[in-house]
Amino acid sequence: MKKVVIGIAVFFVVLIAAAALVPILFKDKIKDRLDKEIAKNINAQVLYETDNVSLSLFRTFPDLGLSIKELTIVGKDSFQRDTLAYLPDFALGLDLMSVITGDEMVIKSIEMQDPRLKLLVLKSGMANWDIFIPDTAAAAQTDTADFKMGIEKWTINNGQIIYQDLSIPFGVAAYNVQHTGSGDLAKDVFDMETHTQADRFTMTYGNVNYIENKKLNAEVTLAMDMANSVYTFKDNNFRLNDFALGMDGSIAMPTDDIKFDLTFKALETDFKNLFSLVPGVFTDKFKDVQTDGKVAFNGYVKGTFNETTLPGFGVDLTVNNGTFKYPDLPQAAKNINVAMSVKNADGNLDHTVVNIKKLHLELGKNPIDGQVLIDGLSPMKVDGNLQARLDLAEMTKVFPLEGTTLRGLLDVDAKANGVYFENHMPVMSAKLNLTNGYVKSSSFPAPLEQVTVASTVTNTTGNAMDTDIQVSRFKMLLDKEPLEGRVSIKNLSQPQFDAAVTGVLDLTKLTKIFPIEGTTLSGRMAGNVQAKGKMTDVEAGRYGNVQSSGTVTINQLAYKSTDLPQGMRINSATATFNNEQVRLQQLNGFLGKSDVQMNGTVSNYMGYLFSENQPLRGNFTLQSSNFNVNEWMVDEHTGQAVPASTTQEAQGVVQVPANLDMLLNAQIGTVVYNNLKLQNLNGKVSLKDQIAKLEDVSFNTLGGQFSTTGTYDSRDLIHPKFAFGLNIKNLDFQRSFQAFNTIQQVAPIANLLKGQFSTNFNLSGELGSDMMPVMSTLSGKGLVEVVEAVVTNVKALSKISSLTNLSEVQNFTIKNKGFAAEIVAGNLVMKPFEFEVKDIKMTVGGTSNLGGKLDYVVAMDVPSGKVGNALASKLTSLSGVQNLQGLERVTLQLGVTGPYKDPSVALKGSSLKAEASNIVKQVVTNKLENVLKDKLPVKNATNTDSLKAELARQQEAAKLKAQQELEKKRQEAEAKVKSEAQNQLNKLFNRTKKPAAATPADTTKK
Repeated sequence: MKKVVIGIAVFFVVLIAAAALVPILFKDKIKDRLDKEIAKNINAQVLYETDNVSLSLFRTFPDLGLSIKELTIVGKDSFQRDTLAYLPDFALGLDLMSVITGDEMVIKSIEMQDPRLKLLVLKSGMANWDIFIPDTAAAAQTDTADFKMGIEKWTINNGQIIYQDLSIPFGVAAYNVQHTGSGDLAKDVFDMETHTQADRFTMTYGNVNYIENKKLNAEVTLAMDMANSVYTFKDNNFRLNDFALGMDGSIAMPTDDIKFDLTFKALETDFKNLFSLVPGVFTDKFKDVQTDGKVAFNGYVKGTFNETTLPGFGVDLTVNNGTFKYPDLPQAAKNINVAMSVKNADGNLDHTVVNIKKLHLELGKNPIDGQVLIDGLSPMKVDGNLQARLDLAEMTKVFPLEGTTLRGLLDVDAKANGVYFENHMPVMSAKLNLTNGYVKSSSFPAPLEQVTVASTVTNTTGNAMDTDIQVSRFKMLLDKEPLEGRVSIKNLSQPQFDAAVTGVLDLTKLTKIFPIEGTTLSGRMAGNVQAKGKMTDVEAGRYGNVQSSGTVTINQLAYKSTDLPQGMRINSATATFNNEQVRLQQLNGFLGKSDVQMNGTVSNYMGYLFSENQPLRGNFTLQSSNFNVNEWMVDEHTGQAVPASTTQEAQGVVQVPANLDMLLNAQIGTVVYNNLKLQNLNGKVSLKDQIAKLEDVSFNTLGGQFSTTGTYDSRDLIHPKFAFGLNIKNLDFQRSFQAFNTIQQVAPIANLLKGQFSTNFNLSGELGSDMMPVMSTLSGKGLVEVVEAVVTNVKALSKISSLTNLSEVQNFTIKNKGFAAEIVAGNLVMKPFEFEVKDIKMTVGGTSNLGGKLDYVVAMDVPSGKVGNALASKLTSLSGVQNLQGLERVTLQLGVTGPYKDPSVALKGSSLKAEASNIVKQVVTNKLENVLKDKLPVKNATNTDSLKAELARQQEAAKLKAQQELEKKRQEAEAKVKSEAQNQLNKLFNRTKKPAAATPADTTKK
């Protein structure tokens, strides 16, 4: 028995030891495989630290667990500023035997903890998750891959998933996601079972949230036919809050087209289930709400979806005699009856029919009645009406508004009958009046009271020119402070406006009554604004025909949000405006922790706001004692400032906004950028045509004085360009090397020199996605003056000293010497320059490339008596002169070639004449001619990666150009099938500047 116990103990000791040793033994092997697979298959930036990769047998036993912490995947090109995935804790379960015995590692499971996924489709149809490099050879011989997908289960814990398709436009956002899935993905036919929960789920279409912040619970089994790309719904239950929905049918994707054949219906018919979808209803008290009534909900999606067609669809909703009553409220909502259908038989949106045959409900004693038939979208036939007379105080007796008091009478009466298309409107009459409104929130004691709105919309002829919109009065008191005004708009075909607003807005009080999620806003604004004129004059730039005037004062305004975590504060400012311009006076405040004082003017603001492609012009003076740029480099996941050590990483190309024509005169005491402090910055910055220009910008840093004039051109985001003229005085060699990436790569010798230099240099090239120069594109020329440099510990000079037996050339000082230099394709060409080391006259010139390879010539005019015996024999054979001692001086021609850290030095020739300068000049001239001819091709092996990167960059540029051409053609085709109604609206209300396609609004944000 004792032997058995000992045997079992030994077995477990061996098992535990193996479990501990296997990860150690195979970590390097798996890490190498992982890096190889990423480089071979992924066309994206995959960022992780080697120390964050770990292996374990205990986490996923009996599989081997590969864990990666802080894994980030960032796209390229159009997606270079978008993070596709941020995975704080990502784990793969690998089949243990495939790791130990095979060349192919089998992935069995995937687990993600707290992932943040953002899936984006651009208007062109490009998707940011399309990052896999196609490999036809690998597709034909799958056994050559290092990893094999044999996934059987996957898990997401506490995830955030954002999906945006801007081509539809459609979006989904899910927060606090718990998801598990299982299925043998190695098979062609299998059942995939998934379970998904999300605390908040939002679905958006056309910038409208149709489902917002609902709780999602989905149990789905799909029959997967991978060979034919057909996915069939089997057992499934989708539940939003308390509303359950079932799905039948299939989705097929055998080609780029998606074929839908789906039906859906409500699985439960109680009105309470539908009522749970009403915003603010699904709370802990929902189970106690008394309801009655029945619901029928069903629909279908059938047809093909691609870039130009949509599937047909239909939805029917019926509510019969619905009621609800909260147990702690005195009145009920009753007689809720709805009969609605939405039909589209062929997928052409113009053929959509919306028919709300019946809409009736009674909120206490307040009835709401309406009906509408919309037949088609272009032209749009409308026949509908809506009547409601609501006592807002009674509404709070029906529906809970905790901590809020409402009063006032709201009267709505609207009718419309006719056809909407260009310059035509339905005959309509509508009024919306609110009298004696009152809002009081428990979070702020002061009420919003005496709220009055009187408005009408009329059209008696059906012509757009006869439409009359009148807000004859709006008024409110917030803590006894008034805000009131009026608005009149006539003739929608050529709108005429007349508006006036006066009063005080206390933002602190207002946002306590109506809080803005994720935003802190406080301060006071007081103003008196009038505007009257015609939109035709605004669009034509005839601002003299527009009457506009007013004054706005701002006091102690503070703003902070999730998008602007640094915050801003305006202590005081005054803005006055007329037809032509807005004048900003005495703005005093802070951007983040940086103080700012600003004055200036903005012109053409009407053309910018109300017309397309008109620039906003401005001229400002900015003063600051201390501006911290680092504070604005924030991590997109945490909102915290990025440490200085990581600000060099790719932050994305900065695009100068279009339609801006701005001039900024800056005077800043200290600018903190990365690890630099720029003192006494003065100069002008202009923004125009997506180009930023620096004019006579000067500052002090690193002990030197800088003056620069230049441009940054962001019109081509794939190849953003810069050109700068630099005038630098008395800059320290070593401090410049430590501070500037360009000097580290082009002139590494600066790190070995002690002293100062000055330069007047012109530099140009392209910037990469990290806003750093692409070295292979760098070019420039100028003069460099060495004020004083102590030269020591330079490897090339040590080897020259060893070859020539001239010890004085190892360490010496150069003062007040200048030389000319050029940078061609990122490579430094140093023109010949002369200096003396004791009684030795030296002339130096040559080239160095990105790989650190030197090709220099050094001519030394040396007293013949200093030439050693060994070197003298070489000179005798080269020159034919037997007695060098009879000569006063001799010139040595040395070649310095090879890597900067360990170059080779060789005697290339000699001369009996003092012609060192001419020798070097001729050699360097020949080299420069070759450089300019060949654009300095990098031949050494150390630059293979640079060449590959440049080639890949050019390929991506060609790819983007092709995609842009394809997008242009797609847009032309899409325009033919686009909704005519939307076209008419654009023509009719073409007043608001459209957002740039490159920075689409994220409609899925909470």
